[in-house]
Amino acid sequence: VAKGKENTNKKGTQPVTNELITLVERLHRRFLDLVRLELQNNGIRDINAVQALVLTNIGEGEVLVRDLIERGYYLGQNVNYSIRKLVDYGYLEQQRDEHDKRSVRVKVTDQGKEILPLVEKAVTVGQHDDEANDNSMTEGEMADLCSKLKLIERGWSEQVQYGYRRF
Repeated sequence: VAKGKENTNKKGTQPVTNELITLVERLHRRFLDLVRLELQNNGIRDINAVQALVLTNIGEGEVLVRDLIERGYYLGQNVNYSIRKLVDYGYLEQQRDEHDKRSVRVKVTDQGKEILPLVEKAVTVGQHDDEANDNSMTEGEMADLCSKLKLIERGWSEQVQYGYRRF
């Protein structure tokens, strides 16, 4: 947003940045709803959608818990609770890092790897190749939107870290 100019939506009542924040939050909740439905449709009741996303963010490799926190995915208490539950239910393995015994390394188990395609399937729900579908976006449009959101994220991160605004 240019300095001194406040962008507003069509009604002129809410700044566009506030609308963006609200929309991103709603999109995140809707996505969690899609993941939850996919889990339920596959008979998985012992973990929730956020825990399924933890598995996805860990992926096929190993990761230190602090890396999940530092990447900005989760707050410390939230990720620790989710990881404890995922270990209890057999979706994750954890072990102390061999170089830094204070750090915990986690890895998705074979049981946990069964969840990864379900989250991917939730992503594609509602996306059709049908050109008549007004709810779909092309890959190019999605890539463009992602790059713009990354610019906003970078600007906000720099403002938090360094106390200035890029835009």
